[in-house]
Amino acid sequence: MERDLDTNIQMVDLNGQYLNIKESIDDAVLDAIGKSQFIGGDDVARFSENFSNYLGGSFVIPCANGTDALQIAMMALDFRPGDEVIVPAFTYVATAEVLGLLGLVPVMIDVDLDTFIATPELIRNAISPKTKGIVPVHLFGQSVDMEPIMELSRDYGIHVIEDAAQSIGGFYQFTDKKWKASGTIGHIGCTSFFPSKNLGCYGDGGALITNDTELAKKIKMIANHGQSEKYVHKFIGVNSRLDTIQAAILNVKLDQLSNYQNARISAANNYDHLLGEISEIQIPIRSQNVKHAFHQYTIKVNGGKRDELKQWLHECGIPSMIYYPIPLYNQEAFKSIAVVSQSLTNTEILTKSVLSLPMHTELKIGQQQYIADCIKSNFLKNIN
Repeated sequence: MERDLDTNIQMVDLNGQYLNIKESIDDAVLDAIGKSQFIGGDDVARFSENFSNYLGGSFVIPCANGTDALQIAMMALDFRPGDEVIVPAFTYVATAEVLGLLGLVPVMIDVDLDTFIATPELIRNAISPKTKGIVPVHLFGQSVDMEPIMELSRDYGIHVIEDAAQSIGGFYQFTDKKWKASGTIGHIGCTSFFPSKNLGCYGDGGALITNDTELAKKIKMIANHGQSEKYVHKFIGVNSRLDTIQAAILNVKLDQLSNYQNARISAANNYDHLLGEISEIQIPIRSQNVKHAFHQYTIKVNGGKRDELKQWLHECGIPSMIYYPIPLYNQEAFKSIAVVSQSLTNTEILTKSVLSLPMHTELKIGQQQYIADCIKSNFLKNIN
C-alpha cells in the first residue's frame, strides 16, 4: 500500500483549510480588532444577513453555540417542565441535554438502520397527549424526511425544532420539487459553528433560524437577557452571543461554503467508488430527495468487526471516530428523566457497527486510496 505523504491524514484538516484562505481570514480578524467592536457590531449584522441570503431569506439570530441554540428555541416556543419532546436516541448529547436543563421529558426513539436518522413513522408512534415538540436531527449531514414531519406537526399541533448542527450546506426536496436549505423547514432551526462543522468558526458559535417574524424577535430577545430594549426585560432570557471576531471569520468562510460542499461531495463520491464493493462494510445510503452535506462519511462494519477495523486503521496511521458509542438512554444523565417509547434495536446495532472515516475539504484522492487499501487489507488478512 502506497501512502500519500504530502501531509498526515487527519480526521479534519482545519489548518490546511485555514492556509488556503489565510490572507482573507487574517485581514478580517485584524479589521474586527481594529474596529474594537468585540460584541455585536457590523460583522455580526453582516453575517446574519449573509447567512440569511444563503439560506433563502430565513431570519438568522446568532448565538454562542449550537447547544444554546437548542435551549433558546425551546424557551421561545414556551415549552414547560413536564412537556414531552421527541428526540432520536442515536445522536449527540446536546440534542437531549437541553431538555434536562429545562425540566422537559426526552422521549427517545429509534432511527432507520440505513440512513441513521429518525423516520416520520417512528416519530408518529411516539406522539402522546403530552408531546409538545419534535427534534429531527439531520445526522452526519443527511436531512430527515421533513415534509411528512411538518404534516404531523400540523395534525397534532406540535412544534418542530430542526437540529441542523451537522447539515448546513445540505438541502431537502419537497414533493413539489422545491428545494429548501437544511434548518429552514421547521418552526426553528438550530445550528453550530464549532470549528469542525461544515461552516465552522475558530471557537464556539451557533445560530437559530426561523421564517416567523414574531418568533425571530422573541428569539433575539431571549438570547440577550430577554431584553426588548436596553434594561427593559420582557422574558427570562440567557446571555448567548456570537462574538464579533468569530462573525468576521464566518463571513469569509461563508463565501467558500459552496466550494467546501463540492469538495465534500467529491470526496464522498470517491469513497463510494473505492469502498462500494467491499462486502464487509456498507457505505452511506443517500436519500433520493436530499443533497447530503457529508459532515461525516460514516460506514457500517458488518459481522462485529468494527473495533478490529478501527484498531487496524490506527496502526496504518489513519484516524477514525465512533459517533456514537453509547445510546443516550444508557447514559447515566438520562436514566431518570428519559422515556423510551419503543424498541431501539437499530440504535443498539449502530452503536456497535458505525465508523466515521476522515472527511474534510482538504482530503486528497491519494489519501482516500490509501484509506481504502488499508480497509481492504484488514479483511484480506482475516481470510489469509
